[in-house]
Amino acid sequence: MLAVNEIAKAYEIMTIARTMGNLYENNRAICKYVHSTSRGHEAIQIATGLQLLPCDFVSPYYRDDSMLLSIGYTPYELMLQLLAKADDPFSGGRSYYCHPSSKNADKPGIIHQSSATGMQAIPTTGLAQGLRFLEETKSALLRKGPDGEQPIVVCSFGDNSITEGEVSEALQFAALKQLPIIYLVQDNQWGISVSASEARAMSAYEYANGFKGLHKMQVDGSDFIASYLAMKQAVAFVRHKRQPLLVHATVPLLGHHTSGVRKETYRSKDDLATHEKRDPYPPLRKLMLMHGYLEESIVQMDQDTVTMVQDAFEKAIAAPDPDPSTVGKYVFAETPVKEEVGTRVPAGVKEKVMMVDAALHAIEELMTEHPECLLYGQDVGKRLGGVFREAATLGDKFGDTRVFNTAIQEAYIIGSTIGMSALGLKPIVEVQFSDYIYPGLNQLVTEISKSSYLSGGKYPVQMILRVPTGAYGGGGPYHSGSIESTLLSIKGIKVVYPSNAADMKGLMKAAYYDPNPVIMLEHKGLYWSKVPGTEAARTVEPDKDYILPLGKANKVLVASEEKVEDGESVCIITYGMGVYWAKAAAEKFPGQVEIIDLRTLFPLDEELVYSTVKNHGRCLILTEEQQTNSFAEALGYRVTKACFKNLDAPVEVMGALDLPAVPINIALEAAMLPNAEKVEERLRMLLRG
Repeated sequence: MLAVNEIAKAYEIMTIARTMGNLYENNRAICKYVHSTSRGHEAIQIATGLQLLPCDFVSPYYRDDSMLLSIGYTPYELMLQLLAKADDPFSGGRSYYCHPSSKNADKPGIIHQSSATGMQAIPTTGLAQGLRFLEETKSALLRKGPDGEQPIVVCSFGDNSITEGEVSEALQFAALKQLPIIYLVQDNQWGISVSASEARAMSAYEYANGFKGLHKMQVDGSDFIASYLAMKQAVAFVRHKRQPLLVHATVPLLGHHTSGVRKETYRSKDDLATHEKRDPYPPLRKLMLMHGYLEESIVQMDQDTVTMVQDAFEKAIAAPDPDPSTVGKYVFAETPVKEEVGTRVPAGVKEKVMMVDAALHAIEELMTEHPECLLYGQDVGKRLGGVFREAATLGDKFGDTRVFNTAIQEAYIIGSTIGMSALGLKPIVEVQFSDYIYPGLNQLVTEISKSSYLSGGKYPVQMILRVPTGAYGGGGPYHSGSIESTLLSIKGIKVVYPSNAADMKGLMKAAYYDPNPVIMLEHKGLYWSKVPGTEAARTVEPDKDYILPLGKANKVLVASEEKVEDGESVCIITYGMGVYWAKAAAEKFPGQVEIIDLRTLFPLDEELVYSTVKNHGRCLILTEEQQTNSFAEALGYRVTKACFKNLDAPVEVMGALDLPAVPINIALEAAMLPNAEKVEERLRMLLRG
């Protein structure tokens, strides 16, 4: 049984949580930002939080304020986020109430938490995956408890989120790899106005049957004693057995869904009354009396709590708001890679390598030097080494622990890097074709891109996502797409697009040392230089110390000074395959064409782009993407605005036809895409103008 002091501690936390919720409700004009509270869920949340150690990780969801109180956060700290104050310890006024993130050494770690229901399952499972890796490799990065306890991970979410497809991806991976994680499902039978019977065919407890290797428990989450004993058992099991466990806790929903969605608008009086009967607060108060606490002392405790919470609230109200000038902070962590370093062209070396091999060698060198570097994705393991052989030999050299296959789970591949990165690991992951990145966009947009910004810089996600992209040779509609405009609409990520082997290696190294998420778009048609006219994509391989910083474009062809001075020149701003179309077309205009290879699409080398355009007065922006509403068109606007006074003609943009997919027939593919002849025609028009 529980000690009296443990019951008293739980009662104190529950009283604080209840008092805070009442205070917020009575001051709705002041508590103007949308929020939710744990009313009805307090027992299971407190029972969970009291079990955790500072070496553990927990992902609370948006109504888990009782859990946060139980792991040591104060009402004042939570209220600072409620009121979006500058000193909000989680996000600095950037995110909602009960959206924590923490690296406090005296409390369990909390990666950035979002509002998207169920989306925390994958990043949090990534934490458990990372812990497993640290254990298996006996890494110094593994942090244990005060008595040598192994760390665990707790992922908390509501019952309605269990129907999310990405939750199933997380459960599948945890069961397959036997990860040390507890999935705590708080089932209150409601998903806003959607009842359980409308939303799902089974409970989370029943759903868990479909995942072989996932253990499960069920508990009355309104009963504190039952909840405490269940969570004590659950934590001990996962801490020692290192296996995944789902805890299904049934709880009443006593509060509103959020401050803006009122319970009376969609729930019947009978339903509300039924839930009120399971309020966990009165039974815990009775338990205090049963264990010798006098009514007078309990009343005094309650009054002291009201005073303490009120004081904290008034202090939080008086706290300063964020300085508007800081709104742009924390989008990215500062990168240490500022300048090009190392040897790009080693002396005496004449043999040239393909782009695919340059990337392979870069990753091999990184993995050799950094034990925290690992590679995973579909088919990258030793049996195949990637469908383009871009990971060939790495599985054999570094073993299944560091190079391994995953299921067809783009969301998990991408989102798991959040948890891995939070532990100090540096994952390089792959999506097999750019056309198949879309299932992973949810994690990329909702979690990864926002993690640094909404955690106040605590959790930038250091990862590289490799994506083979582009069309050539009849790849067809689902293996030939270009996705850079989609990616560049996401703020908080960096996008790289090398066009040759040397750039590939240097940029891969820079991406690894950049503490932010970087996507490497790697054109399939340039991998082996099989496309006629792309032989220059093969280069001498730089030394292993070569690093090419992101955001530095390159002049791959320079116009003659005479043609520039005579006003007979034009510049082409391009990247990827566009570099080779541009070079082939430029042969028809000796000395008249200057070509800029962007190399990095974000950050963009605006200085070189704008200075080049101003120097020539004529500009063609060339892309393989469908043109309308593309990155290239947006860049055209920026160039026009920055260089307007220096332009001799409107900025031209050239891309693929606006078709929904690349057709598989080679003749149709060629009709859709730009090529050297089409670029030549456009240049001729520009130069005539």
